Amino acid sequence: MSVNPDQLMSLVVDAADDKKAMNLITLNLQGISMIADYFVICHGNSETQVQAIATEVRKRAEEHGAQVRGMEGMDTARWVLVDLGDVVVHVFHRDDREYYNIERLWSDAKVVERV
Repeated sequence: MSVNPDQLMSLVVDAADDKKAMNLITLNLQGISMIADYFVICHGNSETQVQAIATEVRKRAEEHGAQVRGMEGMDTARWVLVDLGDVVVHVFHRDDREYYNIERLWSDAKVVERV
């Protein structure tokens, strides 16, 4: 079973939301960057929550046939990046999210409204 980028984005957003991810934002990078179609950005309030969110995202993606191309940052759980190809998920610790503010770096991207 394979999922398209829109379906993958939706299922990882749901996975993060199920683990109580905070300030969940999805940026549509189509036509802006060749890195990915979507960035999903959220944060947790502790290292444990950051790890739980990232683990759930990975699990859901794999369950739906998506290939996890890379996962970085689980050891420190300050900024975990889950590379799913067309969708890249950034799970920050609250303090680090404020510091890096990657939403500002990608301000040309449109925010995907949740339904």
